[in-house]
Amino acid sequence: MTPIQAQSLPAILKGRDLLAQAKTGSGKTAAFAIGILHTLKARTYRTQALVLCPTRELADQVSKEIRLLARAIPNTNILTLCGGKPMGPQLASLERNPHIVVGTPGRVLKHLEKGTLKPDGLKMLVLDEADRMLDMGFHEDIMRIIEMTPAQRQTLLFSATYPDEIKTISDAIQRDPVDIRVESLHDNKQIEQIFYEIEKGERTKTLVALLQHYRPESSVVFCNRKNQCQELAEELWRQGFHALALHGDLEQRERDQVLVQFSNKSSSILIATDVAARGLDIKDLQAVINFELSPDPEIHIHRIGRTGRAGNAGLALSLFMASEAKKVNAIDNYQNSPVRIDKTTSLKTRENFRLSPPMVTLCINGGRKNKVRAGDILGALTANTGLSGKQIGKIDISDNHAHVAVERPIAKQALKILAEGKIKGRMFRVRKLR
Repeated sequence: MTPIQAQSLPAILKGRDLLAQAKTGSGKTAAFAIGILHTLKARTYRTQALVLCPTRELADQVSKEIRLLARAIPNTNILTLCGGKPMGPQLASLERNPHIVVGTPGRVLKHLEKGTLKPDGLKMLVLDEADRMLDMGFHEDIMRIIEMTPAQRQTLLFSATYPDEIKTISDAIQRDPVDIRVESLHDNKQIEQIFYEIEKGERTKTLVALLQHYRPESSVVFCNRKNQCQELAEELWRQGFHALALHGDLEQRERDQVLVQFSNKSSSILIATDVAARGLDIKDLQAVINFELSPDPEIHIHRIGRTGRAGNAGLALSLFMASEAKKVNAIDNYQNSPVRIDKTTSLKTRENFRLSPPMVTLCINGGRKNKVRAGDILGALTANTGLSGKQIGKIDISDNHAHVAVERPIAKQALKILAEGKIKGRMFRVRKLR
């Protein structure tokens, strides 16, 4: 077990309220999921647990992990309720009284107010990434949701950081919670962290130099403003890099496609704000690049902690101007060790360098509601076609669409096979995502 699991599970299984601080990627989802499933009565068709998350991406991720852990419990019904999706299908799903609901505060509150989500049988309430929900302005929604849940419930509050507002909420909604703090600093031995001092107007040029010098197969670039994310992604495209932006102005469908492409290695660079990237679980992320430093050293530590996970080596690169020296000193003090500062002249750039992702994503206009499964897509691509399963990457199935990653050299062939052939005896529209 991870430290947060080892420390929190005994209290959760005893039915105690919990106030826990743990770094990103610490395994806290499994801790509260096991607690939920331990007390779940699968034959009682009432909503017994509610998990609130700040973003739809995190809610989807949490739902998937709970489903994985619930496979041994027959007929466990888990429903995700988030904004950006039509209400109709959610209303139909709620009529079947899901055992566990995972969702964002705004949409969950709407269903509670309409009476379509019935909290009478609720035994456990989980606030996941509570600090980020507060940052996003969900305080009022959260408190209204809590008022509508039974007073006799177990409440688990997980937060990566611990601002005063978290303690205030805990005091208001929890009963004598067990307070657990897991070391929030990441293992510096696993992460090589380097700062580069730049002059005004040199950020984008230096970022390109970093990409050319280190050539990371996958990297997340952090900006402080959402409009800067989009502008930077477009500039990198012009310079031959496959870069995608993730920010609050994107429609949900666009956000989903960005995340699918980055997670299945069809895009090399994800440019995001802290809010947009919170809760993302990207495996084998080689580099984190701070295009701009966060004013909060704790957020900086959580940014760079996305690389160097599960025993892998990670790389964290940060740009700063002389006027931002205070931010660098704050990070130095927070992690209690001096930061390494290198000169940009040490970076080896390459003329006409391109950083092409190894995979390409194909989007199929059919998904879970069309009874399309990952095995059906794999079979359509490999049965009597000359393609092998090793050339097919990650397959993601949603309600109405499916995305499959294929190796770049076979992308045209795979597109033709799916567009002109059949999946489960049916023809579907197929297109390549850029």
